[in-house]
Amino acid sequence: MFVVLGAFFGFLGVALGAFGRHALESKLSERALAQWQTASQYQLLHAVVLTAVGIWLLQGGPKLLEKAGVFLAGGTVIFAGSLYALALTGVKVLGAITPIGGAGFLIGWALIGRAGYRSK
Repeated sequence: MFVVLGAFFGFLGVALGAFGRHALESKLSERALAQWQTASQYQLLHAVVLTAVGIWLLQGGPKLLEKAGVFLAGGTVIFAGSLYALALTGVKVLGAITPIGGAGFLIGWALIGRAGYRSK
């Protein structure tokens, strides 16, 4: 499941990154474009990690990785999604949601580390 989700996030991250660079460049402020770029970069990075978590699980990795995958996926949706929405709308309250996604990333990474430590 996480391999498919990671591939989807990766595909979408490339598409949205290109869309921001080519279609939105003349329509958004520099700040909004930077927010868009941050969203696509974090989305792409975590798509790769989510795919790796999925592959590790398929190879018999610890069940703890399932929780890590959920936090990474949720973090991606909340972090990147809120930044994409903020860039498009300028509604500043959306920026208050972004750290929730960041916390999901942190928890996901911590769980990956714990799974790796337990697997040694």
